[in-house]
Amino acid sequence: MENIRGEEPQPDHQPSIEQKIYIALAAIPQGKVVTYGQLGDLAGVPRAARQVGYILRNLPTETTLPWHRVINAAGKISLGPDTDSGIRQRALLQEEGVVFNNGRISLKQFRWQP
Repeated sequence: MENIRGEEPQPDHQPSIEQKIYIALAAIPQGKVVTYGQLGDLAGVPRAARQVGYILRNLPTETTLPWHRVINAAGKISLGPDTDSGIRQRALLQEEGVVFNNGRISLKQFRWQP
């Protein structure tokens, strides 16, 4: 369908949900964390904690996105504590100054509030 000028309309290039999640994820500052649900909210995809988890689980292995800054609503790492990924996430967060107390991160202290 042509517009008034006789031109084809330009397609609306809205970012995909994955792209929105990636953009919000990239914005999380070093030394801060967000929950899965919070990341969905920041990306404009409310009530999408499970979908966020699925997207993060399927990130390319060579990604430079700070996936390790996303934790669950209880302030814990969702990955198993003895898994390679769980150990790596904990180490990356500790390198950034995030403190664990009995396996938990204080959301009051470390949650990113843009």
